[in-house]
Amino acid sequence: MNLATVALKNTRRNLFRTALTVLGVAVAMLAFLLLRTVLSAWLVGVEYSAKDRLATRHKVTFIMTLPKRYVEDVRAIKGVESVTWFNWFGGRLPGKEDQFFGSMAIDPPSFFQVYDEVSLPEEHKQAFLQNRRGALVGAVLARQFGWKVGDRVTLEGTIFPGKWEFIIDGVYSAKRRSMDESSFYFHWDLLNQTVPVPQQEQVGWIASKVPNAGQAATVAKRIDALFEPRDIQTLSMSERAMNTSFLGMVSTLLDAIQIVSGVILLIMMLILGNTIAMGVRERTHEYGVLRAIGFLPRHLSLFVLGEATIIGLLGGALGVAIGIPLINGGVGRYLEENMTGFFPYFRVAQQDVVIALALSLVLASLAALVPAYQAGKLQVTDALRKLG
Repeated sequence: MNLATVALKNTRRNLFRTALTVLGVAVAMLAFLLLRTVLSAWLVGVEYSAKDRLATRHKVTFIMTLPKRYVEDVRAIKGVESVTWFNWFGGRLPGKEDQFFGSMAIDPPSFFQVYDEVSLPEEHKQAFLQNRRGALVGAVLARQFGWKVGDRVTLEGTIFPGKWEFIIDGVYSAKRRSMDESSFYFHWDLLNQTVPVPQQEQVGWIASKVPNAGQAATVAKRIDALFEPRDIQTLSMSERAMNTSFLGMVSTLLDAIQIVSGVILLIMMLILGNTIAMGVRERTHEYGVLRAIGFLPRHLSLFVLGEATIIGLLGGALGVAIGIPLINGGVGRYLEENMTGFFPYFRVAQQDVVIALALSLVLASLAALVPAYQAGKLQVTDALRKLG
């Protein structure tokens, strides 16, 4: 028998209390995983942003447009391989206005050059390129609304009022997570020719591709320097920076989620610490006997720490075992199918699983520090006088 065996046997002294403690740790780890997955889902666009793409917008604010002629100017800049442009449309499905998804007007030929991670059958791609009223929708969005190629879809414009009818020519998937599968794209030419004259020949932002990530900052400076003397200046940034700016409006919410996850872990540590302290008090007499027959103070401390880490590991493993299928197969699937505009990807990240298991061990050890110290400081005579 060794110290680890004794620590393991101690966890079985009061199975009911141990089971409740393990369950409490598991619930805390499950909540932690869920909150971490919410954060990861919000930040997926930032984390997986393409490093070789730039976004150029109006210098003042994203909601102000740029002249369409700027596209050709950007295309001529040294270091720019290909260029495309977007207009945010803000369309809503009649009767389903609460179900948000991104809808944008694009230039299809250049779009496929800049966003080469977009994947769809060649015949669907050609149909979309040739159909002025064609639409390209993500696979997740198509599943959410039951859309298929050939369906007619009507959107109500918010930024550009009216009812806009489209024919779905293709359903795309993404080769990389730098592109979500929950957006709705249609021809910029259709938008440009339909809106009032003052709104024509305007683009929301310009996306450009550079040879490699190392040149991104230099090319961005060249773009902004070109337009600095003009009436309308630009602000160019990496795709990562642009996606981060979109999160600015929910940064407070993300901070709150971080705080809540920390509070949950603190509560878990206090519960575990209280359980271990109760066990030490109940075994004071036994610890006195162990000291009397030759066990050292550090042995008693290791018994307590070992018991705590075993309970923490069991609770963490149980929380992970419950959390992965519950989040990935239940909550995640529901959110991906019904809230694609907010959570295009909702899956437990592998690093979060590792973090959860590591925290269950570390926090269990921290929770046991005071009880372990107290057990190691017991005097043999005092401990033997205590009967329980």
